[in-house]
Amino acid sequence: MRTLALPRALPAWAWPATVLAVAFGVVPFVASGYVFDALLIPFLALSLAAVGLNLLTGYAGQLSLGTAAFMAVGAFAAYNSNLRVDGLPLLASITLAGLAATAIGLVFGLPSLRLRGFYLSVSTLAAQFFVQWALTKFGWFSNHNPSGVIDAPPLQVAGVVFDTPAGRYLFSLAVVTVLTALAWRLVRTQAGHHFIAVRDNELAARVIGVPVLRTKLLAFALSSFIAGVAGVLWGFVYLRTVEPAGFNLDRSLQILFIVIIGGLATIRGAFYGAALIVVFPLLLSRAGSFLFGGRFDSGVLDMSQRIVLGLLIILFLVVEPNGLAALGDRLRRRFARA
Repeated sequence: MRTLALPRALPAWAWPATVLAVAFGVVPFVASGYVFDALLIPFLALSLAAVGLNLLTGYAGQLSLGTAAFMAVGAFAAYNSNLRVDGLPLLASITLAGLAATAIGLVFGLPSLRLRGFYLSVSTLAAQFFVQWALTKFGWFSNHNPSGVIDAPPLQVAGVVFDTPAGRYLFSLAVVTVLTALAWRLVRTQAGHHFIAVRDNELAARVIGVPVLRTKLLAFALSSFIAGVAGVLWGFVYLRTVEPAGFNLDRSLQILFIVIIGGLATIRGAFYGAALIVVFPLLLSRAGSFLFGGRFDSGVLDMSQRIVLGLLIILFLVVEPNGLAALGDRLRRRFARA
């Protein structure tokens, strides 16, 4: 009797390739302007920031509460480089923004050579407050605009202007794809193995020859670079304005929650966590409006959303501490056995 051979498992690149094919080839033609502006573009910007933080916290074990500060540095650096250097291409401005965020990240990463855990998080929290103070105190950063709020320059690359919701989405998607692919490749190199060794046991890593100090600074540098580029996407593409208030402590905590919910030390977890953080409040808002109508003002509904989301996060972390990525792996294995 002839037996049927089960199909072989798909290669590791099949799912990412399928997702990218749909994201580039299908979504721009079927999604509405509201979906681009309210869901997809903020999802991409927050996902990229979470990828950067996951390199630092998830892989290298260095807790940071200042991701939004590095995003702000990137956004204002891109704005000023574009404003003060005539003819500078947008991609060059974004690269300079990442490098400026890298420099600030290295400065505030120096305490990691002596501090760790809670004490290091306090040091990065100082970066959050210092950057916001500097951007508000010195008018040069905002071109002496009295309000401190500045309009982002147009998105133009090689003569192509991305001025529609679909165009801004494709621009963000291209940037996020490139940097995520580089981060994914990095964690599989020797540098990524050094990150994990330092995270798991710093003393043992030092004994086996891992350059601990250089590894920590590299993690801060790469994380800050990616966060700086994410700040450009947040300010230039999503908000289309650049202001210090858009990069406050709440934004840093939001990105940290994304990393924790999605799963530490996993690149795809950054996207899972960002999807939950972006989509769930909108669903709660629609549900609140449907159930309560105009009985409560927007402030009460907003606070209710925060409470429900916080309770959901706590419940989820109790059920699955390793995040959505681990939950997805568990479900995939269960379906594979079925």
